[in-house]
Amino acid sequence: MTETDTAAKSPATSHPPVQIPNIRQVTTDDVYAALKAGLRDFQRAPMFGLFFGAVFSIFGIVMAALLFFSDAGYWVLPMTAGFPLIGPFAAVGLYEVSRRLKNDEPLSWGAILASGFRSTSGQLPFFAVLAVFFLLVWIVIARVVFAVTFGTATMTNVMTSLEVYTTFEGVSMLLIGSVIGAALAGLLFSISVIGVPMLLDREVDIVTAMITSFKATVENRGAMIFWAMIVAGTTVVACMPLFLGMIFVFPMLGHSAWHLYQAVIEP
Repeated sequence: MTETDTAAKSPATSHPPVQIPNIRQVTTDDVYAALKAGLRDFQRAPMFGLFFGAVFSIFGIVMAALLFFSDAGYWVLPMTAGFPLIGPFAAVGLYEVSRRLKNDEPLSWGAILASGFRSTSGQLPFFAVLAVFFLLVWIVIARVVFAVTFGTATMTNVMTSLEVYTTFEGVSMLLIGSVIGAALAGLLFSISVIGVPMLLDREVDIVTAMITSFKATVENRGAMIFWAMIVAGTTVVACMPLFLGMIFVFPMLGHSAWHLYQAVIEP
């Protein structure tokens, strides 16, 4: 075969580059609209929402209980703070419910539960690994922040006495941890808020999904910061009563996140 023949055949066998989809400009009004649409989806398919909310809540309770009763209670606070980091992937089933409701497709438990592995691109599990990695990094950072601020003091005091937070060391720990945690959460949020539902919805690779998500977040930073504040605020409140509030808050946020993705990315 000549070089000419090879050159002629190569375009037919090569894959076309994946283009980043067009990104719409959204406002806080679109965030409110996504929340309303998310509530409607929750009302239309409550059993799915309550199931995923209960699973997310039980997972948090079990993790906290295991840490507390294994004399590692000092990890409960950073684990609780970092728990929402895995939320975007954990909500994949809710994204699939909303997608099927919009397209008038039947809701099947088997299809919904397997949606994380049945995604169009097949790369959603890699995003789950990335989310767990971010969570582990956050836990390590939390330990380092404690060591820097409290020195050789025992970490158990953080969980057994609220007075520790009124000390200079306690306030310093909260401030430093909050700044670093917010930066870490912001990075993961920016690459996953659009990236995860996009992997479920379209034939794209994980890098394209992350770049698109980051670009969409930057271009719509006002609306996205507003959405992130809603997610953070409602999650904190929902986690306070032993994670039980997540039974209702998690499906609401999951369904709404899908509709926000639909508002940002053009079909």
